Amino acid sequence: MAFNILVVDDSKVMREMVIRTLRLTGLPLGEILEASNGQEALQHLREHWVDLVLADVNMPVMDGEVMVERMRADPALRSMPVLFVSTESSSKRIKLLLEKSSGFVHKPFNPEEIRDLILSVTGAADETRPESGAVQGGAGDF
Repeated sequence: MAFNILVVDDSKVMREMVIRTLRLTGLPLGEILEASNGQEALQHLREHWVDLVLADVNMPVMDGEVMVERMRADPALRSMPVLFVSTESSSKRIKLLLEKSSGFVHKPFNPEEIRDLILSVTGAADETRPESGAVQGGAGDF
């Protein structure tokens, strides 16, 4: 199973870094879509099949938290896994974000960390991991 993933962040550079890190995970990737805010992301979700959303929290137009609230109110998107990818450091805020999402990962993160979280929240079987268990494409943290 190849994962179709929507990466939502207001920074183009950050979206590129997240995508590069996803490619290093060794997971089978399908289409990777990009959105610069929550409103744009919701539009993509209405038009494309996506298995997982990786979203920043703080963005203009519509932030990640409001985006997830709207997704949870929509029967077609209610069960879509969403991982917040953020530099947020407040444990109280992270706890609130986790109540609304499938998971949270701090920037920076490494390919192994994001791979394991994706497998966990999507319920994908362990056979999607590379046979050696090693990350493909070299080392490096995002």
